[in-house]
Amino acid sequence: MMTLKEYFQEAAENKRAIGHFNFSTADQLKAFVEIASELDLPIMAGTSEGEANFLGKFQAVSLVRSWRLTGHPVFLNADHHKSWGSAKEVIDFGYDTVLIDASALPFEQNIELTKKVVDYAKSVHHEIEVEGELGYLRGESQVQKKIEISKDDYTKPEEAKEFVSRTGVDRLGIAFGNIHGIVTGQKEHLDIGVLKKIAEAIPGVFLVLHGGSGLKPGEVKEAIKNGISNVHINTELRVAYHDALKKELEKEPDQTTPYKFLTPSYEATKKIIREKLELFSK
Repeated sequence: MMTLKEYFQEAAENKRAIGHFNFSTADQLKAFVEIASELDLPIMAGTSEGEANFLGKFQAVSLVRSWRLTGHPVFLNADHHKSWGSAKEVIDFGYDTVLIDASALPFEQNIELTKKVVDYAKSVHHEIEVEGELGYLRGESQVQKKIEISKDDYTKPEEAKEFVSRTGVDRLGIAFGNIHGIVTGQKEHLDIGVLKKIAEAIPGVFLVLHGGSGLKPGEVKEAIKNGISNVHINTELRVAYHDALKKELEKEPDQTTPYKFLTPSYEATKKIIREKLELFSK
């Protein structure tokens, strides 16, 4: 099996993107890997700080490793961990990669914390990948009516170049019109011009699109064509899981067998994963 970095190199060379999907239950992860295996594609499974605390960090690591024993390339990412203590903990537990998200801090403090995580991760194992984040990504992983964004929030190419040089990150999460979550009262639009400038400023660094839920497929494809190698999806999965479960419980309110009332949510998750992986890889 290739390393995560090698899969990223392959994706970048072929103008494709690796799918990243968040999970907090074992059946969600099973759905991810089942579809990725059918399509013969590598996949990243992520847990935010909240998801990791709910599921258990050791349990998340063990679940992903158990699926990797089947021969399928699935890698565990600590998504949007925002402190040194949290990042160090997931590295020590055995996560394959971590996003240290210090984007809310001033530029110099973001660099300082990110570099500290990079240095520690590489001292533990050279294959542990570290992602940083630069630019301000608004919104939350839920359905929202409207999120005000400004071009002042966007990642600046010259700062990205300095950030990467001083931290040594493997990947960089950037802001160029994307937001976390799904918005219902406005159109979300990616600024491909900004993306191109960032890609030109930091060649060799894999760029990450966070907030992929709710974006038009055409815009996602255009972003991948112009430098994005990793797309994160979370809110669409949460909505699909929730809606299928609600419908099933309303249909059979007396059903108490989890694998029966959770099956529609599992199938709804697989549907989303298939759609996204096919989009990212063609």
